[in-house]
Amino acid sequence: GTNVLRMSSGIQIKPKTIVQKSKMSFPLLCSPEPEIRPQPKPSDKLNPKTIDPFSVYSRPPSAFAAVYAKGGIPCRLVHGSVKHRLQWECLPETVPFDPLLVTLAEGLRETEHPYTFVSKEGFKELLMVEGATEKAIPLLPRLVPVLKAALAHSDDEVFGRGLDALVQLSAVVGPSLNDHLKQLLTSLSRKLMDKKFREKITIALQNLEQYGGKVS
Repeated sequence: GTNVLRMSSGIQIKPKTIVQKSKMSFPLLCSPEPEIRPQPKPSDKLNPKTIDPFSVYSRPPSAFAAVYAKGGIPCRLVHGSVKHRLQWECLPETVPFDPLLVTLAEGLRETEHPYTFVSKEGFKELLMVEGATEKAIPLLPRLVPVLKAALAHSDDEVFGRGLDALVQLSAVVGPSLNDHLKQLLTSLSRKLMDKKFREKITIALQNLEQYGGKVS
């Protein structure tokens, strides 16, 4: 303790705080609402066990991780005692689907926590808002290639998230997805040969047929 006091030469050095770091200007995707106070960045509230995208020793962050760390995803993970949930910084109904829905779909290929949960749950919850059909249909040309990449991924969990997202999207856009199904069926047919995926893929195909109608 004595040594610490002697090191002081009248200059008080204060460590940088997270509050200073969070003042980076990055536009949130929510519609402007003056009465709502700015929320801390999602990256400031990650679980201590969560990988730090700014770590010198970690690999360069993916595109989704970089957007998430900068506060570009207007929701964050809340750790619960039983299960986790998302907390949105604004009403999901006020969030533009373009580009957030596509960004969340790209995040389905993540393999690190919390990106896996945020992308999967965020994609699901965004498609549940009122008017989701009209907002999602124009994005299909960009969503389908991203979902195709998830379905073709070597990681089984990534494939599972991609398959769930595809069924969720189909339930929302209905027959509008039919013209894009050929791009997706190749990946599904390959996985169909694997016994551990056979039942889940079969159910997914039945759902796609139901939501897409006779044409599908």
